[in-house]
Amino acid sequence: MKPVLRWVALVVLAGLALEVFFIARIAFAAVVDPESTTFQRSEAMAIVRERGQLRWRQQWVPYDRISDHLKRAVIASEDGDFINHDGVEWEAIEKAWQRNAKAEEAAAKRAQAQRPARPARIVGGSTITQQLAKNLLLSGERTMLRKGQEFVLTMSLEVLLSKKRILELYLNSVEWGEGVFGAEAAAQHYYRKSAAKLTPYEAARLAVMLPRPKFFEKLPNSAYLASRASTITARMGDAVLP
Repeated sequence: MKPVLRWVALVVLAGLALEVFFIARIAFAAVVDPESTTFQRSEAMAIVRERGQLRWRQQWVPYDRISDHLKRAVIASEDGDFINHDGVEWEAIEKAWQRNAKAEEAAAKRAQAQRPARPARIVGGSTITQQLAKNLLLSGERTMLRKGQEFVLTMSLEVLLSKKRILELYLNSVEWGEGVFGAEAAAQHYYRKSAAKLTPYEAARLAVMLPRPKFFEKLPNSAYLASRASTITARMGDAVLP
């Protein structure tokens, strides 16, 4: 019995050590700009395996050198209550679960009716803080354990960092295309200008790309992208900046 207890104790200690490491990384990020994130390194390695070469465009820019249009567009598109919530939008998560359940049920009915297979469209309810927690420190796997870890890191980000710093980190690290990370790289890649000079509509188009950046990168003339960008442009005035 003692060996079992010893192994359990070691596992618990290892878990606690990992949490301390993560929290220390978050505290460090409050004052030091991270050179890369776990997600970025994972994506870079995937590109190397697929293409045999590294493709990585990123240039860190401070909060004040990112257009307020882009900040408002991202908040309006991704997380309308960003300035007020504590990192998690429980109602949004519940609605996402309900939509996903309906999508899976519809997909199962199509399969039973032997109709052409079409995968269920899975939507999320993640806030900007949750997305930063995933990108900054976690892998891309989807398990309950990882989801629990995401919540712990999200709460840590909200406690240790200001909303302004969370948004700054997010905008400088989020993926905007294959090997394109951060607002400055995205602005240069799509519009040949700095992130500080984006117009409201350009900012809205970039914000709409965020859930599926590599998909929309290949479809620059997408009717959905244009229509949704117009909607976000109209909503940007209501977005509150930290």
